[in-house]
Amino acid sequence: MQADYVIVGGGSAGATLAARLSEDPNVTVCLLEAGGSGNSIFVRAPAGAVVMLPGWGKINNWAFKTVPQPELKGRKGYQPRGRALGGSSAINAMLYVRGHRADYDHWADLGCDGWDWDSVLPYFRRAESNERGTDAAHGADGPLHVSDQNSPRPMTRAFVEAAKRLQIRERDDFNTGDNEGVGLYQVTQFHDEKRHGERCSAAAAYLHPVMEERANLTVLTHARATRILMEGKRATGVAFRQGRKARQVQARREVILCGGAFNSPQLLQLSGIGHPEDIQPHGIAMQHELPGVGRNLQDHLDFILAWKSKDTDNFGIGATGTVNLIRHALRWRRDGMGMIATPFAEGAAFLKTRPALELPDIQLHFVISIVDDHARRLHPGYGFSVHVCALRPHSRGHVGLNSANPLDAPRIDPRYLSDRRDLDTMIAGARLTREIVMQEPMARYRHKEMFGLRDGMTDAEWEDHIRSRADTIYHPVGTCRMGVDDMAVVDPQLRVRGLEALRVVDASVMPTLIGGNTNAPTIMIAEKAADMIRADQTVPLAASSA
Repeated sequence: MQADYVIVGGGSAGATLAARLSEDPNVTVCLLEAGGSGNSIFVRAPAGAVVMLPGWGKINNWAFKTVPQPELKGRKGYQPRGRALGGSSAINAMLYVRGHRADYDHWADLGCDGWDWDSVLPYFRRAESNERGTDAAHGADGPLHVSDQNSPRPMTRAFVEAAKRLQIRERDDFNTGDNEGVGLYQVTQFHDEKRHGERCSAAAAYLHPVMEERANLTVLTHARATRILMEGKRATGVAFRQGRKARQVQARREVILCGGAFNSPQLLQLSGIGHPEDIQPHGIAMQHELPGVGRNLQDHLDFILAWKSKDTDNFGIGATGTVNLIRHALRWRRDGMGMIATPFAEGAAFLKTRPALELPDIQLHFVISIVDDHARRLHPGYGFSVHVCALRPHSRGHVGLNSANPLDAPRIDPRYLSDRRDLDTMIAGARLTREIVMQEPMARYRHKEMFGLRDGMTDAEWEDHIRSRADTIYHPVGTCRMGVDDMAVVDPQLRVRGLEALRVVDASVMPTLIGGNTNAPTIMIAEKAADMIRADQTVPLAASSA
């Protein structure tokens, strides 16, 4: 089997890239995805995320774990990642967030020409079908449906009003380049009549509509990549397993890795590409020394504050909650409205913990349920939680191999809070979050504060709570970062340095973590990469195509 372009990973980047490249009928594309089709009811119904996220049964979820984290009292972190067409956009909270314009301008300052805000904005717009229509910041003709929430809960509105009592400005749009303020998230959710209220994953947006129609596009699901095939310094294909069969697909033009911040560096290392100390101890022969592979891991650490509530107009565990769930499920099937359409994280805030800061340094997710330990620890009754994360962490981690077995999970070490500045930001963010919730508009929804938090806590007490309970909010990036220095893995055209016909196109190429959720930026990266790859189609075909 062979194709012009072989793409490994059908997630947010891979689904986007496969659809865009196969628009040209003169090229062939083969997409390998380790998971399934990504179109089950758990994916289509937004509230189905609560079934997939905890990782029980690994439904559409790799459900990775980190190594023990010394700064989190030796706990192993949990890293849910999507395993299906659509990737993590099939299991996430659907939040459409681009980050701040300064994040991208910083990439350009680091030598990544063409990745400043003004250069990437057209790709955000090209991807987008925003139900508000088109303007200078937004597009209305792209595949990715972006919607206002159709059924936000009253408690979410109260959270916004509570923040305004602290002179925090309300913001109607977090995606114009300046996201400071409080409001409601827009979401990647269908707003057309046919699929109104359904999740719009990257696969649902880009891939599902075309994969059965294009003869030049081959999509193989349950296909686990095991090694990049090399001839000298040129990538020529991919070895993979599908069921019990070992197979190969040859790439006439390029191999493109879209596995994300964990799987892409792992596949490079399994193929002998990376730092020798990550590869040789596992008995793998070196193919190409590239010391930055797997380094520079960055992630948003998340800390949860939660309250029990007497209000039952939210997700809860109990008789009333069960009746409500059935009622809302029937409504969602009828018109796409109601709580089944919720992203759970309805309320948004991007805030500064100190007035002197140039950019917001924390992000809040206001969630209409008690989400404790990734919904793996359940609490009877009703309530809400507010999640706070430090937006631009200084801590840096590492992705490596646990063994030479390509079916093993990667070794993930985020090294959370290894830089003290991140802990200080988290403490300040937690204090500010609690101050918002204690404002009068939230009084009717607060009943009992959870986890032992209380008035008058010292910094040392906050620190103990954070080290005891904080974990990821699902935004790992940076492990195949682009740049122009010796530790860069790819150049600004996303080509792997020192090799031919091999690129990485996913969140792993981000030099630094953007100040927000990472799904929309990952789709943007793939949109931009498609243009770069098309511009390079004059590259000679591999000899195997003769």
